[in-house]
Amino acid sequence: MSLVEHLQQGVICLSGPTAAGKTALAMALADRLPVELVSVDSALVYRGMDIGTAKPSADELARYPHHLIDIRDPADAYSAADFRTDALALITAIRERGRIPLLVGGTMLYFRALLAGLSTLPQADQAVRAQLQAEADAEGWEQLHQQLQSIDPVSAARIHPNDPQRVMRALEVYRLSGKSLTEHTQSQNPGLPLPTWQIAVAPVDRKILHQRIELRFHTMLEQGFEAEVQKLMDRGDLHPDLPSIRAVGYRQMWQYLSGELTRDEMVERGVIATRQLAKRQITWLRSWPGLHWLDPLAGDSTEEIFKCLLQAPLPPDAWKNADN
Repeated sequence: MSLVEHLQQGVICLSGPTAAGKTALAMALADRLPVELVSVDSALVYRGMDIGTAKPSADELARYPHHLIDIRDPADAYSAADFRTDALALITAIRERGRIPLLVGGTMLYFRALLAGLSTLPQADQAVRAQLQAEADAEGWEQLHQQLQSIDPVSAARIHPNDPQRVMRALEVYRLSGKSLTEHTQSQNPGLPLPTWQIAVAPVDRKILHQRIELRFHTMLEQGFEAEVQKLMDRGDLHPDLPSIRAVGYRQMWQYLSGELTRDEMVERGVIATRQLAKRQITWLRSWPGLHWLDPLAGDSTEEIFKCLLQAPLPPDAWKNADN
């Protein structure tokens, strides 16, 4: 069996923290394999948000087309469920063309929704939460945890009594739906029914990653990030509570342009927020099943990826008990 035939069995997933070099590696792979790139990024879906998202340039996108880039207006929402639906359809179409899906990005919730499936949980309800908070104030969280034990012992065993946020959510789900959190999890939409190669790229030395994040933020400023966000503000129909404007960097620039922050504060907070995002991304990945870590600064990363791809892929059932 050739390498291409081997890879046509499943899906390549290339993830990692922001500023680690994922896109460059994906494009290098596209030079050597019959892949189609699928973006896994909650900010790249938005049109007109190019500089602050480090979106591939027009020339790069012409040479290396990416699915799921520039598919939404910034006024519109795009959820993990939307991504799952779109990605499943794309993966089917790419494989029918005899090509290999290569998913690349850093939105771990999107990867998770596709690979492990999504539970059909009810949305948060402020009235129910207020009632639960009132009960906790009167009786204590230990008493609410005992309620959880009676209706959902599996979740109660997993959730500590001193974790009020998760106790509240588990009870809220039950009161809204009449089904326990465990029942919802067991009846969730299925994950990707294909094997995968899981590869994450990140410098081993986190100081180097932090330096790259700071350098990239300053480069964005030099490229006209302020003017990009000013143009979004000038539309008049966007506001800071939209998912697009809550994106790292955009929130801080919006606050600066609104007079809430000085320029120095905007830069400092933007860099800090990006570092925090990278930390969250790495935390997600630490519990990822079957993950191969690559340091982009240690030799030829493309060759290291090929070594990973020669190995057997991760079976779909590896995600059944994965916990994040």
